[in-house]
Amino acid sequence: MRNYGIVTAAYWGFTLTDGALRMLVLLHFFRLGFSPFTLAFLFLLYEAAGIVANLIGGWLATRFGIARMLAVGLSTQILGFMLLSAVSPDWGMALSVAWVVLAQGLCGVAKDLTKTASKSAIKLTAPDATGTLFKWVAFFTGSKNAMKGLGFFLGGALLEALGFQGALWLMAALLGLVLAGVMLSLPPLMGKARASESARELFARNRAVNLLAAARVFLFGARDVWFVVGLPVFLYAAGWSFAMVGGFLALWTIGYGVIQAATPALVRRSADGLSTEVPAARHWSLALALVPAGLALLLAGGASRPDLIIPLGLCLFGVAFAVNSSIHSYLVLAYAGGEKAAEDVGFYYAANALGRFGGTLLSGLLYGWGGISACLIGSALMLAACWFITLALPERGLAPGRA
Repeated sequence: MRNYGIVTAAYWGFTLTDGALRMLVLLHFFRLGFSPFTLAFLFLLYEAAGIVANLIGGWLATRFGIARMLAVGLSTQILGFMLLSAVSPDWGMALSVAWVVLAQGLCGVAKDLTKTASKSAIKLTAPDATGTLFKWVAFFTGSKNAMKGLGFFLGGALLEALGFQGALWLMAALLGLVLAGVMLSLPPLMGKARASESARELFARNRAVNLLAAARVFLFGARDVWFVVGLPVFLYAAGWSFAMVGGFLALWTIGYGVIQAATPALVRRSADGLSTEVPAARHWSLALALVPAGLALLLAGGASRPDLIIPLGLCLFGVAFAVNSSIHSYLVLAYAGGEKAAEDVGFYYAANALGRFGGTLLSGLLYGWGGISACLIGSALMLAACWFITLALPERGLAPGRA
């Protein structure tokens, strides 16, 4: 419980500043005149870096210990903040974009190194009691996303009070305190084991994790294909102010985190940890796919006030998506090997990053091609693929007590 509490608190601190960073970058560079497409481009390397960072981070955490990799992730984020703080309004557009993209890429590496190490620590610290792992994962994941939503508010407030550079310096200092706490509190060799020695051993050891990773690509791609670019631009074009858009997304993220934390109360538990949880993943995936499909049909039918229908639909989407995400986050730890949990988690979250990257890119492309309706159709198709993959997930295989 002590180590779980330390890891959770450290990741809260990290996520709070990570959410604030996204809002800082969006608001600051929007104010400088960057176009919506250029703003989306600023985050592409941030998402792409996570693909490699998760995969390598899981291997490094197994080889050198989870606590050390958590410290590396926090240190990398501090470095990214300091690089971003060096951007000057006097720089030309090309240099500013290149510098911010590279710094954001570094922050993307930091985020996923920290996330992989933190999620892996839960597998090691959870006691062998029925339902404990699910509850700990759900609370960790839900509280993390609530912190991210609070970070959106924090980013706007710090930008207003301290400016772009001052806000980054303060966040770097706060993360320095979190880093010191981690290094002084956690065993440095926690989670250390023999790391995989070949790509085949790393990628193909666990069929269940590989299937779940494939489902995760489509699950998070389906969210970001309309959430990242399409939705904010649509709402802004419909007459919402930038503050209204940012505030709505922040509240949505906080609510999404609350639902994630409450998921164990919504899913019937089984003694083996899989026989009811896997069918729940299938049912919730199918239910989630119906939301964007239904919204697309309403728009195609000429529904009035799409500026209200879409946000309400997003709230319904958020509930089903939060439950799906929480179940998946539990299942990867339930399926993961004991000694090399960090590698399995890293591979899984590399797939998560791949989905976010693809969704971010498609969000801009589909919105430019067919508006919010095209984004919704793309989301529905991705979720149908997610549901289809979950049909192959094994429902047996864990010993009693592993759940």
